[in-house]
Amino acid sequence: MSCICEVKPMETMIEVNDVSMHFRMANDRINSIKEYAIQRLSGKLKYNEFEALKHVSFDVKRGEVMGLIGRNGAGKSTMLKVISGILKPTTGSVAVRGNVAPMLELGSGFDYDMTGRENIFLNGAILGYSEAFLKSKYEEIVEFAEIGQFIDVPLRNYSSGMIARLAFSVATVVVPEVLIVDEVLSVGDAAFQEKSRNRMMELMSGGTTVMFVSHSLPQIREMCSRVVWLEQGKVRMFGETQAVCDAYEAS
Repeated sequence: MSCICEVKPMETMIEVNDVSMHFRMANDRINSIKEYAIQRLSGKLKYNEFEALKHVSFDVKRGEVMGLIGRNGAGKSTMLKVISGILKPTTGSVAVRGNVAPMLELGSGFDYDMTGRENIFLNGAILGYSEAFLKSKYEEIVEFAEIGQFIDVPLRNYSSGMIARLAFSVATVVVPEVLIVDEVLSVGDAAFQEKSRNRMMELMSGGTTVMFVSHSLPQIREMCSRVVWLEQGKVRMFGETQAVCDAYEAS
């Protein structure tokens, strides 16, 4: 006796629908707020319209790792900021289901006059973690970041690699439903890059939905199931990883 079972479609976690993003940039070189005010009040201030994204549409399913590729200026970082809610699209819409952990500019929420210890609680609070949770994860964060005795030293004395390690450790201390990643696997030395890659793989295997930007096509081929290729703000190609990466390399 045969049984016909209904196959439920995978839930869509990120839905980008006809998104465009316009920026207005002053046409003249202005060196101070006073100069800007004078130019604006006199009606001499002129703007250029820049369209960073042009009618972009795609979707990401639950548990999927979606790659985002394109050359510098293609609109990748802008797209991630729109998905993360940092920027509001000029037209179109973005729907994201679940809690989102954006890893776009590691260390951007840090205070460089505060110690590493203080910044763990500051940055963790910005990311929405409670003080009690951060206290319970404190030793794990410090150990993963490999900061050692510098944890009680102000961040202004840290190297860029140390700051990146601490920021990555704080950002990945929980398993988010949606993770937005921009070139984060290139931080630190080779050993920490491998360590951070392994942490990323753990998150992905745990069912986290990932939007992943990298200039490394081998990383994209290894980690992503589908890929969006942006070119001058438009979707040049969207589909299965190997096909999109092959076409990108041949372009």
